[in-house]
Amino acid sequence: MRGWLGPVAAVAALVVVVLGLLYAGGGRPGGVDARILAAVEGTGPRARHVALATDFLGEPLGAAILVAAVVAGCLLLRRPRGAVLAVAGVGLAVVTTRVLKHLVGRTIHGDENLSYPSGHTAFLTALALVVTLLATGRSGLGRTAGAVLVLLVALVAGVAMGWAQVVLGAHYPTDALGGWFTALAVIPATAWAVDRVAGSGPCRAR
Repeated sequence: MRGWLGPVAAVAALVVVVLGLLYAGGGRPGGVDARILAAVEGTGPRARHVALATDFLGEPLGAAILVAAVVAGCLLLRRPRGAVLAVAGVGLAVVTTRVLKHLVGRTIHGDENLSYPSGHTAFLTALALVVTLLATGRSGLGRTAGAVLVLLVALVAGVAMGWAQVVLGAHYPTDALGGWFTALAVIPATAWAVDRVAGSGPCRAR
């Protein structure tokens, strides 16, 4: 799937930069943000409970549990490269969002709350990408089918966490979009780097 994911990662990185430049130093929602915020306004308490539960997955404790579960699964299946990718790839995606927050300087609910891109959205998307990449590597799916599945799962994860962040008022919709594209840019690059360090072949134990 490298033939697909390489260009996808490059385009994703470009989108992250463009969105960052567009909203740099801002503290208000853009036009797209305003329309989406209006659509989710008045979300009921049940939906907010779901959003809070989803948000927990991106909090330090929830994130640690998820990553630990993926790493444990990789080690049990004797796939050490997968474990390395889960830690390095997801960690790098989150670190990248933190660096970008300070570079872009977009805020929400006050100057102290840097918002672009969403670290929660980047985290869950990155983890979903890692798990799906490893799963498709074992499934025997063709390159096109595998790439479509990877992107579809990443989209579902990104939409779920992005929706939760918007409903809870933690991020603008475009912050979530930036987080999604950040993960899409970082994980393929990290997988390639892990392969280069560990040897040729897909990111899995030989």
